[in-house]
Amino acid sequence: MGLNVAIQMDPIADINIDADSTFVLALEAQKRGHKLFVYHPDDLGLESANAGVRVLARARPLEVRRKKGDHFTLGEKTMIDLADMNVVLMRQDPPFDMAYITATFLLEHVHPKTLVVNNPAEVRNNPEKLYTSRFPGLIPPALISRDREQIKAFRGRYKDIIIKPLYGNGGAGVFHLRPDDENLGALLDMFQGVNREPVMAQAYLADVRGGDKRIILIDGEAAGAINRIPPEGDARSNMHAGGRPEPSTLTEREHFICETIGPDLRARGLVFTGIDVIGGYLTEINVTSPTGLQEINRFDDVHLEARLWDAIESRRRDQA
Repeated sequence: MGLNVAIQMDPIADINIDADSTFVLALEAQKRGHKLFVYHPDDLGLESANAGVRVLARARPLEVRRKKGDHFTLGEKTMIDLADMNVVLMRQDPPFDMAYITATFLLEHVHPKTLVVNNPAEVRNNPEKLYTSRFPGLIPPALISRDREQIKAFRGRYKDIIIKPLYGNGGAGVFHLRPDDENLGALLDMFQGVNREPVMAQAYLADVRGGDKRIILIDGEAAGAINRIPPEGDARSNMHAGGRPEPSTLTEREHFICETIGPDLRARGLVFTGIDVIGGYLTEINVTSPTGLQEINRFDDVHLEARLWDAIESRRRDQA
């Protein structure tokens, strides 16, 4: 039986259909006979009245196709009650700011009767860089703080470090500070002038020159991986920052990492996640809007979006 599926995402007109994971999720849902709606997070609202609470979205019916320059058709905008949907895919990109957090609060009112992927409460409670601290045996030395003396002491211990925004994405604002770099103070001035959030400092992992591995987990099980090679002269391997994807398989250590964190992901309803591993260390657990499906599909001749929809539909059946 077809499902009613609402996709909360950034403007579909702007996506790259050869790289976007949400696009192939929509294609697969359509292939299975599910009815698609799409809306921007700005079109989401919560209405409270004597009859109760409704989570509403001004959405459009959506059809998709793999045709560059003509990859979607939208119907007329209509107000939908997300309680009438079977599934909501929360797929807008970070930054993980108060707007993002507010969206999780709103969607929490309909989940799990309407299955939200990923579970909005757990997305809110487990930001990518903070979530890793639940697994201290798997991660590199790291510090989350706004206190300059703590940050300076951390650098004194590890010398070669990375400084990055705690809630950033796509490699933006990531700096590699070598032991003789004199810019730490200026960087902290910059970060603290922008917001009141702590920063994350990590011991620099030289293995990043050989790649930062993105591993996709579906309902807590490893499903595939790509290795992302940073461009010359850059410590960032994010594909948004110019990283080059290469085919990859999992090492014994990486299997261990996935088997360690998998049960926790599954229990929290984090159905679609992407972890980052450098030199055998877990550096991030991406729960907001993971990417990498299409790259893995091409390298491994698989269709991970089909496996994802199998997992989503299984969870829907379990709730029935």
